[in-house]
Amino acid sequence: MVGHSVVLSQLRPQTVRVFALVGEAMTEATHALLAGDRELAKRVVEHDVIIDELVDLLVSRAEQELTADSALDVATRQDLLTLLRILPEVERNGDLAEHIARRAARGLGAEMSPRSRGLIERMGEVAATIWREATDVIIDGKREATGAIEDIDDELDDLHVSLTAELTSGSMALPVAVEVALLARFYERFGDHCVNLARRQVGRSGAD
Repeated sequence: MVGHSVVLSQLRPQTVRVFALVGEAMTEATHALLAGDRELAKRVVEHDVIIDELVDLLVSRAEQELTADSALDVATRQDLLTLLRILPEVERNGDLAEHIARRAARGLGAEMSPRSRGLIERMGEVAATIWREATDVIIDGKREATGAIEDIDDELDDLHVSLTAELTSGSMALPVAVEVALLARFYERFGDHCVNLARRQVGRSGAD
């Protein structure tokens, strides 16, 4: 998305918006979970439709440009192909925020142990940070942030391990522990998708 062609300039506002919406969704879903704000949680779920529609619009437009305009220069064509590769990861992260919000809407946060709440709060903070870094890589072309993204993802993985240990302590009822295990997985996958986004942008292999 760092190219300066007319086509990419036209797609940039929608791309910036969808990245912003996903970041907001994750932050709000975590807040809704921990604060017991069921109305906010429901809004996050509803807004995921907007994210999906924007992604579909961008995919359609990028595919249209690639098939309709044989005069596109190599750099623009490559940037459009990169956009098509990263959009599924963006949509999946929006879905992960929605999954968290759905559990917040059911009041899961109030049933969690104090330690698990603290770990989820930290995972939410780290998820917000890694998304900002991924946005910098994709939107502003700050490819040097890729290494930082992988380091931040390592912290999410460590938090996942810590939360898994808490789940085995018996501090929560089994149905609650199962749901919290899913929450931990959602945050971990969010980080993995951010790593994939950065790798696809810089053309590195190893994306999940």
